[in-house]
Amino acid sequence: MLVSYLNELLSQFNFDPAYLNMITYFVLAFIVFLLSFTANFITKKIILKAASWYIKNNRFTWDNIMLERKVFSRLSHCVPAVIIYIFINFFPDYLQEPLNRGVKVYIIFIALITLYALLDAVNDIYNSYSISKTRPIKSFLQVAKIFATVIAIVLMIAGIMGKSPSLLLGGIGALSAVLMLVFKDSILGLVGGVQLSANDMVRVGDWIEMPGYGADGDVIDISLNTVKVQNFDKTITTIPTYALVSNSFKNWRGMQESGGRRIMRSVHIDVSSIKFCTDGMLDSYLKIFHLRDYIDCRQKEIEEYNKSFGADPSVPINGRRMTNIGVFRHYIANYLKNHPKIHDGMIQIVRQLPPSEKGLPLQLYVFTNDTNWVNYEEIQADIFDHILAAASWFDLKIFQNPTGNDFRFALNKNGTN
Repeated sequence: MLVSYLNELLSQFNFDPAYLNMITYFVLAFIVFLLSFTANFITKKIILKAASWYIKNNRFTWDNIMLERKVFSRLSHCVPAVIIYIFINFFPDYLQEPLNRGVKVYIIFIALITLYALLDAVNDIYNSYSISKTRPIKSFLQVAKIFATVIAIVLMIAGIMGKSPSLLLGGIGALSAVLMLVFKDSILGLVGGVQLSANDMVRVGDWIEMPGYGADGDVIDISLNTVKVQNFDKTITTIPTYALVSNSFKNWRGMQESGGRRIMRSVHIDVSSIKFCTDGMLDSYLKIFHLRDYIDCRQKEIEEYNKSFGADPSVPINGRRMTNIGVFRHYIANYLKNHPKIHDGMIQIVRQLPPSEKGLPLQLYVFTNDTNWVNYEEIQADIFDHILAAASWFDLKIFQNPTGNDFRFALNKNGTN
């Protein structure tokens, strides 16, 4: 027996017999400490370094992630505890039970933090695959951490108290209502996370809008309790996961995947500038590339219609006539059909909306073939630059509320007259 051997060895140094046993246990404790320190040093400085070199130089990537998450480093903390556990039976009876409990609690704690690192590594490995974009598992791993933490706490308390874990679990069952209240957000987050994942409602990288939470940007993280959105002004909005299920939000993923982004904007025409087209106006419109075929075809159709009804052409409102607003509308439609940045596989409409105090709205409803925000705005601006400038060629005026210069011009004109 180790204690007897140490006792005999130390008795040769003529120690006081009354203190010999105490000195023996001190020496034993020092030996155990030295062994634990040596084992910890060998594990960290030799074994872990060798393992790290091998992991960094092999063809696998998953073990590198585990190394970065310090799974092996945390696991190595168990080595001194195992050494102490082996030597517990050599100590006096009154020390064995406290040491045994302390070592068990320590090993459970190390196992818990190692499990944390392992689950984080699993999440990182999973995120390296494309499926993680549509089916994130971070929220499920966080639930696993919660369950592991609860179990570890129960086992540690049971180890400290020297009681069976089943007794504590029975007490937890009685406190289930309190636990439900404490973990309410986590439970709702779990339910929300499952629904978001199962229904593919939102993914990391999606552009979402949720005005109730001031969110308008890209999803950068989906966790058990929260979804983080980086807004376009680079601020971060944190939304409860369950809120995405219980409230409405807009996800722009469909637009990005379709390859077309909608333009729905109106040009307001001054109603006073709308009129029937004269022969001179039609002749000038025939010089416009996008209108030649349309005017030729339309004129023949109108002439045949008016002849069939015997309409008097000297009065413009008799029969059918082409108007500058109608020609302009068809010009815009043909211009958009031939525009290289307009998606030709999606709906294209140039329509009139009901007149209002702001004039006659002429609305463009088309889709660009570039969904990039910067490019989209450039395409939209280019189209409306052209339309606003082209309106005057059709003797049309764009409506705008009078400005100070308008009033000043009117006053000067009246003063002159």
